[in-house]
Amino acid sequence: MSVSDAYFDAMYAGSSDPWGFRSRWYERRKRSLTLAGLPRERYARAFEPGCAIGVLTRGLADRCDELLAWEGAPEAAARARADLADLLHVEVAQARVPGRWPRGAFDLVVLSELLYYFDDRDLDTLLERSLDSLGAGGTLVAVHWRHPVDDHVRSGDDVHRVIAARAARGGLDRTVHHEERDFLLQVYEAAGDGRPRSVAEREGLV
Repeated sequence: MSVSDAYFDAMYAGSSDPWGFRSRWYERRKRSLTLAGLPRERYARAFEPGCAIGVLTRGLADRCDELLAWEGAPEAAARARADLADLLHVEVAQARVPGRWPRGAFDLVVLSELLYYFDDRDLDTLLERSLDSLGAGGTLVAVHWRHPVDDHVRSGDDVHRVIAARAARGGLDRTVHHEERDFLLQVYEAAGDGRPRSVAEREGLV
């Protein structure tokens, strides 16, 4: 079974930042690497499900014209909404995927430290909806912790194996692969016709 809402409610009841998103150098560094891995300088419309307290959201907001961030835990969603209130192009909502999913297309979907909480059925549904939401040239970002955690349904490595298989079936190309002992960061792009161009190719350097 997917991890229940009660687990996240309990985590946020005990701490305003239970995973140390603000306090840990590990998290700050990983966040910088995630943002650096985005192949496009700007995105028109982005979606970040499971945004937690919105720390990565603020970084993404600098790169997006419109950003929708969802968080299932009410306490975390309220904190993210308050912290990001100065960013008028960011909308934070309390909603849990994959039971709900926003309408419309996105050119960026960010799945950060999220997918190991889902069982096979929910994970398949979430990835299907993520890929269906991407327009031509869209970017899918996935980054996950690799070490065993008792409360997780699956490992981060397993998550990325599932993503790779689903992306291949959906016609996405992996354009970034950053692997460390602690986490995996991968970026996939929906090319449309042909393979996605590299950052250097988009800049006319090659």
